[in-house]
Parts: sequence; C-alpha cells; structure tokens
Amino acid sequence: MKTILFFLMIAFSFGSFAQSGLDVGDKVPGFTATADNGSTWDLKKHVGKKYLVVYFYPAAMTGGCTAQACAYRDMSSDLQDADALVVGVSGDTPEGLKFFKEAHDLNFTLLSDESGDIARLFGVPSRDGGSFKSEFNGKPFELERGITTSRWTFIIDKKGKIVYKNDEVNARQDTEEVLRFLKNNT
Repeated sequence: MKTILFFLMIAFSFGSFAQSGLDVGDKVPGFTATADNGSTWDLKKHVGKKYLVVYFYPAAMTGGCTAQACAYRDMSSDLQDADALVVGVSGDTPEGLKFFKEAHDLNFTLLSDESGDIARLFGVPSRDGGSFKSEFNGKPFELERGITTSRWTFIIDKKGKIVYKNDEVNARQDTEEVLRFLKNNT
C-alpha cells in the first residue's frame, strides 16, 4: 500500500509540475499561431526586438474582453514609448478574431489558440469553447471558439524570458498595470 501511495504522489507531483506553465524567469519556448489576418505568427521573429505583452482573454466581442482590447488599443502610443508590442491570444477562430479586430479598430495582433496549445504552454487554465451570438451595428453575428481561457497577462523581455505574470487580471486595469510595470522595471 505504501508503494502504491508513493508512486501516486510521484505521479501527481510530475503532473502538477507539467501543468504549472511558465513563471517569471522562465525562457519562453518558441511557438507559432494563426493571426487574425490568416498569417502565421512566430514568436522567434519577435523576441529581441521589443518587450512582448502576451495577454490571454476568454472570448472576442464580449464585454470584459472588448474593454481590455480597447484599452490596449487606446494606450498604444504609451506602449510603443515603453518599447512594447502587444499580442492578444484567445480560443477564437482566425475569422472571429478578424471580425473582432475590425469591429473595434484594434491596432495589434490577435492570435488564434483554438486547440489550447499556447494556453497550456503558458499554464493558462482553459475550458471548452463554444459559440457566441450577438449583434454589432445592428447586424447579428456568431463567433466560434475551440477553448475559453482564463484572463492572464505575461511580459516577455528581449531575451525571451518572462519578467511579468498576472494570473488575476482585471480587464479594465490590465493595460495600466502593464505600463506601470514596464516604466518601473525596464
């Protein structure tokens, strides 16, 4: 019985470690994703040029996610002054992200993580996706997503390491907190 308990504890420990994702100080492994414009976005092409703000959000065109995205849009010049590039990640399809970007005139890249691979890499919790029906400018729409992630934000430095992790993001305050960190720590 003790042997079985010992092996269960070992297996649980390894499982927990594998699920923990990335923390401050960790180097981010390379990854690619489909962007809102249908192109392939490759992390390796962006590391070293600017600080990368990678924020995960549950679903395009919903209240909190729209407020968060619009705050990043509205503070883009401050983010540029802080030498930062913003990338939003959700489980929405590339087509849904394109619609979200155009509907709110977003000026940064949105990445599709329908399978949840990027969320798992970072350790961001996710659950099943689904569809979202609503109306925008008097026209109905429906968006599909493979997964729904929690709202987390990371900053990757120019060496490819995580320097900031927030797993309790307030959608309306996220951009200000990121800018405060960048101004005080870079």
